[in-house]
Amino acid sequence: MEIKISEISPCEITSQSALPSFATCVPAGFPSPAEDHMEIPLDLNKHLIANPAATFFVRVSGDSMINAGIHHNDLLVVDRSLEPRNGNIVIAVINGELTVKRLKLSRKKLSLQPENDQYQTQEITAEMDFHIWGVVTSVVHKL
Repeated sequence: MEIKISEISPCEITSQSALPSFATCVPAGFPSPAEDHMEIPLDLNKHLIANPAATFFVRVSGDSMINAGIHHNDLLVVDRSLEPRNGNIVIAVINGELTVKRLKLSRKKLSLQPENDQYQTQEITAEMDFHIWGVVTSVVHKL
């Protein structure tokens, strides 16, 4: 199933939710006693959102970006103030429809690349109504 945008919500930071965090990284190998390193507050708003006025949350549906870690029903953090660059994952509008893809720029062409081998790269032509809506900065999904 091709990825579609199912919901767009503005970023509203009305309260701070600082949660306790560990002062050190958690190793993925052998366990480490971490209780001695606890209690540095972490506000996820500050961690995930650089520009609240230009940031939106976008919920996706589909599987065309699974190899980039974007799954069905994930929540994307999208910053509309960032300049899109080659290799960025972007929210693009093609002929009035929103999509999530990796931006590929070269001297001669512009294309949107899925991150799933079951889908083809879409080359953007002059005949298309196309613009980039924003740059994806983070993805939030449940395990």
